[in-house]
Amino acid sequence: MQAQELIRVLKTKLSEETYEYDYNRETNKLRLTHKAINKGIDISVPPILAKYETKKEQVIEEVIYMIHQTFQAMEKEKAGDINPSSSIYPVIRSTSFPTKSNEGNRFITKDHTAETRIYYALDLGKTYRLLDEKMLEGWGIRETEIREKSIFQVRNLVNNYKKDEVAGNIFYFFNNNDGYDASRILNESLLKEMKKIIIGDMTISVPHQDVMIIGDIRNETGYDVLAQMTMHFFTVGTVPITSLSFIYENGDLEPIFILAKNRVVKEKDEK
Repeated sequence: MQAQELIRVLKTKLSEETYEYDYNRETNKLRLTHKAINKGIDISVPPILAKYETKKEQVIEEVIYMIHQTFQAMEKEKAGDINPSSSIYPVIRSTSFPTKSNEGNRFITKDHTAETRIYYALDLGKTYRLLDEKMLEGWGIRETEIREKSIFQVRNLVNNYKKDEVAGNIFYFFNNNDGYDASRILNESLLKEMKKIIIGDMTISVPHQDVMIIGDIRNETGYDVLAQMTMHFFTVGTVPITSLSFIYENGDLEPIFILAKNRVVKEKDEK
């Protein structure tokens, strides 16, 4: 399936009477605007096309569902039906992700790593809404309150994972499909508990929004496997974050390519 074919399929399910379509060939993004509420969303096309190769019509239905849920949330917001006392969670995004909403309002953010940034979202059940300064002003809530509440919420998430072994290395996949899998990288208690069962180097990867991978890397092959794995997930994710993985040590996250340089320097010093 090509981009234009995908758009044609979407138009048969999401009428042009209700939605305005604007496809940017340079960025490979589709801008879908709801005419009645005059609000829109940007949809990255390549990840959808990649998923279509294996999931076929299922991925189309998933995209349609996501669009409906997102615009329903926007309609609630416009009608004043969003309750600021609802759950607020942190979400991880790439540092290239926009820092302002389409209306020009600054998103509430916090620095995380050189590759990632923390945003904050109001959970709406089937979707969520990124918080911006205008929303906080309307509610009379401070940013510090948002950050404190979000960390408390992420600690209450259920942390189910699947375990796999490849070439003597162990990988733990957190894929709960609740929209906050990558956010679990902010759960310090969870990371410390995982550290206790790690024998080799503990790595953490958040290639896209809906997965966190913790690696127990016990040999050099493990790093090759990890690199291929994170790149694959980064490519197919609906909301890609970073293909770079981190070493977790003493509560700190260090990009692996920096660690590799440090190891070379350390080995030279030892010689």
